[in-house]
Amino acid sequence: MAAEIGAGREDIDDIEVDAFVQAMARRHGYDFSGYAPSSLKRRVLQLVQALGVAHVGELTARVLRDDAMVPQVIARLSVPVSEMFRNPAVFRKLRDEVFPVLASYPHINIWQAGCAHGQEVYSLAILLKEAGLYERCQIYATDFSDEALARAQEGIFPIRDARLYSENYLAAGGRHTLSDYYHARYDFMKLDERLKERVTFANHNLVCDGVFCEAQLVLCRNVLIYFSDALQDRVLGLFRDSLSRGGFLCLGNRESIRFAPSARDFAPLDAELRLYRNTGAAT
Repeated sequence: MAAEIGAGREDIDDIEVDAFVQAMARRHGYDFSGYAPSSLKRRVLQLVQALGVAHVGELTARVLRDDAMVPQVIARLSVPVSEMFRNPAVFRKLRDEVFPVLASYPHINIWQAGCAHGQEVYSLAILLKEAGLYERCQIYATDFSDEALARAQEGIFPIRDARLYSENYLAAGGRHTLSDYYHARYDFMKLDERLKERVTFANHNLVCDGVFCEAQLVLCRNVLIYFSDALQDRVLGLFRDSLSRGGFLCLGNRESIRFAPSARDFAPLDAELRLYRNTGAAT
């Protein structure tokens, strides 16, 4: 009997999560139906606990009636986890092999999709400055969470992370010291405002929105892992259509495009580091 009760609770959770997904899509236009089911369920249950509601059904009822609650829900479901120069080998490869190609363009468009709190956007801006390319760039930093975008625009991070960020910066091939790019005050570090001069922060939802811009480089790291196979393929197609022919795609080290139909449009520059070039039709 205990096993039957446990199975019943699981079934109820699944039904309630499905209803929550439908409510968010139909009432507020946020479609989570393509997210990996186990990951989404785990995050929704964590959200229930964090918000102090009794169950997912109560959460659904509240988001249906309380528009003010939606930004908080989106922010908690978007999993904005990152660090500056995360996986430094990727940034070194960008500096050494991608930037020299980008230098051949009179104007460079870069799309950082799923920018979270902006650590990787500022990392990219620093290396572009050191390569003498920043003034020719336009970086579009997008996320579907307005709260995450607001924090990214502030460019303020806990000073406790400065040591890790500095180590990552040097491992990525940084030419100075990271402290040249921020001001420390109390428990926080504020990045130099000049790093935002060529950055546009904007809301964009990879699940349902279309091509954002034509770009020579697209970065979207450790976002696709939360999507179903079908949604991953849709987003890869979106990146293909956004990239100029020969443009570069940078994914996260936990992601693979091998089994996606759209993978045929990308040739590996460094498969281990998840760096690819667009071989599909030119945009």
